[in-house]
Amino acid sequence: MPELLLILVVVLLVAVLAILAALWLRPASASLSAVETRLASIETGQSRFDGVLQAFATQLGTGNEATERRMEALRKAVEDRLTALQTDNAVKLDQMRATVDERLQTTLETRLGESFRAVSERLEQVHRGLGEMQALASGVGDLKKVLTNVKTRGTWGEVQLGSLLEQVLAPGQYEANVATRPGSAERVEFAIKMPGRAGDDAGVVWLPVDAKFPQEDYQRLIEAADRGDAEAVETAARQLEARIKTSARDIHDKYLDPPHTTDFGVLFLPTEGLYAEVLRRPGLADAVQRDARVVVAGPTTLWAILNSLQMGFRTLAIEKRSSEVWALLGTVKTQFAKFGDLLEGVQKKLQEASNKMDDVARKSRTIQRKLRDVQVLPAGESAPLLVAPSAADDSAEPDDGDEENDRA
Repeated sequence: MPELLLILVVVLLVAVLAILAALWLRPASASLSAVETRLASIETGQSRFDGVLQAFATQLGTGNEATERRMEALRKAVEDRLTALQTDNAVKLDQMRATVDERLQTTLETRLGESFRAVSERLEQVHRGLGEMQALASGVGDLKKVLTNVKTRGTWGEVQLGSLLEQVLAPGQYEANVATRPGSAERVEFAIKMPGRAGDDAGVVWLPVDAKFPQEDYQRLIEAADRGDAEAVETAARQLEARIKTSARDIHDKYLDPPHTTDFGVLFLPTEGLYAEVLRRPGLADAVQRDARVVVAGPTTLWAILNSLQMGFRTLAIEKRSSEVWALLGTVKTQFAKFGDLLEGVQKKLQEASNKMDDVARKSRTIQRKLRDVQVLPAGESAPLLVAPSAADDSAEPDDGDEENDRA
């Protein structure tokens, strides 16, 4: 407010100075009365202006008091509103905190429960896995004991060989524990029946198949290869090679006896790894086949050999039955010629029957012409006549001569 009053005073002073300047600049001919009149009017205006200023000051004071009261009321209202808003915010925050705490607690309990349940399930699975691993370790130990025993290991190879033979060949195409050499007590594990020259059972030629499993030599080779010991690997490989050659020589000496057997035998190795190691030795398979007349075969190779033999057996059976098929075809040809004669006889009989039917049709037409002028009896009167047949009806039928006369 003081600044506003100061501005009004300055404006008034400027107006007075302007009026004085105007009076000063008037020509000298202006009368003193006019000046006095002007001064009086100025004083009157000044007094009016003072009154206006006084009234304005009074209004300003009143306005300031009203403004202060309004500002105070507004301040109090704002403080009350702020207080209420703070209280409301505090309540809302407490509610939100309680809700968040409750949800966090529920979520935490749920997550912890699920985590503990998952951990319990995993621990149970681990426990079961440990039990299975212990059982597997026990089984591996038992398998190791089985494979350590030479007799049991040989039985295992024999069982696998018998399973392959059973899957591919028919029961009558092979036998077990066969004495392939006449007068010898040595019996091969399995022998395949090959057809001989005679073509009957007396001319059967045996193909000896024996299973060998040099586990110790192969295990020493694997362990040396795992250690990276080249010298031990070479030593174990030479021992395995000598073992394979010895087994092949035993098959040659004990089971091969042409012409009762084939001039070669089969040495079956039960595992593909052992068979691959034998093939990896340079010239071992060729030397065994050349010197001992023995073919080394793994499971897959023996499967292929047996399938080839099975196809040969089928081809031989077809060739053996070809003469019987040819004789059967000759018999069928003879019977077919007789069948043609029978067909001609049937055709003649059918022709005769057709001629008879033509005669019957002609006789039927003749009777219809004869009966054309005969009066038709009612159904009730004709029924008794039809039920009681008479011999005269039979004699009334015209014979062939009458029919010929009718046609004439």
